[in-house]
Amino acid sequence: MMSMSSALLTDHYELTMVQAALRSGAASRRTVFEVFARQLPGGRRYGVVAGAGRVLDALEDFRFGDEELAFLRDNQVVDAPTLDFLAGYRFSGDLYGYPEGECYFPGSPILTVEGTFAEAVLLETVILSILNHDCAIATAASRMARAAGTRPLVEMGSRRTHEAAAVAAARAAYLSGFASTSNLMAGHRYGVPTAGTAAHAFTLLHDSEKQAFQAQIDSLGESTTLLVDTYDVAEAVRTGVELAGPDLGAVRLDSGDLAEVAHEVRAQLDALGADKTRILVTSDLDEYTIAALSAAPVDAYGVGTSLVTGSGVPTAALVYKLVAREDSNGIMQPVAKRSVGKPSRGGRKEAFRQLDPAGTAVAELVTVSGERPESSRPLQAELLRDGEIVGREGLDAARLRHRRTVAELPAEAHQLSRGYAAIPTVFD
Repeated sequence: MMSMSSALLTDHYELTMVQAALRSGAASRRTVFEVFARQLPGGRRYGVVAGAGRVLDALEDFRFGDEELAFLRDNQVVDAPTLDFLAGYRFSGDLYGYPEGECYFPGSPILTVEGTFAEAVLLETVILSILNHDCAIATAASRMARAAGTRPLVEMGSRRTHEAAAVAAARAAYLSGFASTSNLMAGHRYGVPTAGTAAHAFTLLHDSEKQAFQAQIDSLGESTTLLVDTYDVAEAVRTGVELAGPDLGAVRLDSGDLAEVAHEVRAQLDALGADKTRILVTSDLDEYTIAALSAAPVDAYGVGTSLVTGSGVPTAALVYKLVAREDSNGIMQPVAKRSVGKPSRGGRKEAFRQLDPAGTAVAELVTVSGERPESSRPLQAELLRDGEIVGREGLDAARLRHRRTVAELPAEAHQLSRGYAAIPTVFD
């Protein structure tokens, strides 16, 4: 979707830091950066890791070609020696991280970047822009999927966000349990199943609702989904069953009191002999309205605006911080900020999920000792080794991991109300 590489998806000051570090001689010092959240925004009980695959894609394409270098030169962003360095830039370090679909908590080192300062500092913005967006969407999607139970969810928010964000959001939603998306680019690029039938415009185009329904049935078959709230819902349902018969696939409700209307439509469908016709509801749904509809005769949900905006929490509040660096003697030293309200913890860390005998998560253990605590499972995987991708995986693996990870969380993790993290993060 972009003609240029991903190298300019960065902030100006990252390049000027490289320039200054090249002059001071510190650019080649080995460093360790970590991505983590100080807290879970919006009072969420857990976060969901998503976007690691897109980070790997971006790093693969992170090159300063002639066009990028010309822009930097013409706008005097950096000096000539720095341009020479950038012309040969390749990230040759290592990445470790929580695999996609895994849950995380405050302080979880969800991504560790090891490399020289000049190589690693350039990646801050592109990594954070991907992870902050995708983790926020995946977390909201996970809450919605939990609220929906066994009822499938369709992601349909493309028209409510930036065109590139729409594709990423569809990917993150699928990872967290959505069944399909309306976005064809997400289907093409990531293999997310796509779905869709018709909008109100199709009904309004025809001289009558009956003509519109007949045209749709002729084209898509009796198993199609008819949008029945353009005019009168009861009349539309009657017409749909008349034309398609009892094998009508589904009807969609997009307005009104969805719970009340769903009950009325279910009774009408059953009375007409269409007891297998499903009811799909849309219209500004979020996890709270989905939960409120749990007792209604609804078979599936379509979610748009709330999903692609993180259901009110559009960023995961992740940060990218230097936690260790090589000193002048070539020895790695832990480093940390002491800023009021924004402290960090120094040292390269490893993370483990502590489980009780029943297999329920009780704590997030973050250690610098390198030793695996008892009754725990390691959370980090190798993603990049010496600049080469070693940890790429498909979305189906991430979906399965997420189902397993969510299942091991304590019951309070699934409360929709604002609160604290479901398990504590313990630093050793």
